[in-house]
Amino acid sequence: MSGFVKKDEVFVDVPVSTREEVLEFISKEVVRLGVADDEKTVLDAFHKRESEGATGLQGGFAIPHAQSDSIKKSAVIVVKPEKAVEWETLDGNPVTVAIALLCPTGEAGKGHLRMLSQLAVMLMRPKFCDTVRNADDEEHIAEAINSCLDGECE
Repeated sequence: MSGFVKKDEVFVDVPVSTREEVLEFISKEVVRLGVADDEKTVLDAFHKRESEGATGLQGGFAIPHAQSDSIKKSAVIVVKPEKAVEWETLDGNPVTVAIALLCPTGEAGKGHLRMLSQLAVMLMRPKFCDTVRNADDEEHIAEAINSCLDGECE
């Protein structure tokens, strides 16, 4: 899993102001990065998942996720907006970090759930959350996530 999250899949100080703009930004970027081949289909997949229940957690984090045939490979995309974004969350606070999980439909079973579970466990670790929340360097954020995916999370 080492190196799963790449520096160019982490975006800091993104000029977005709503949950919708965050999801649109991710959908556009995954096409540019070659993770998916259709922006609208990815955005629709995010909308479908959000309609089933908000993906905002607590402590400023959200884990939006999408499964779609247009997604060619699994990926984690991190977006840190310039300013906190209103999002339905467990603690009622706005989101400052969105860690998006994208998965091809064919891998939607065990792999998707395992990755989602790993992300949820990471977000229960205060030191990890503080590192990601306070970092403004894309490479540092990618390294923190990769370390946790490799089982070396503090």
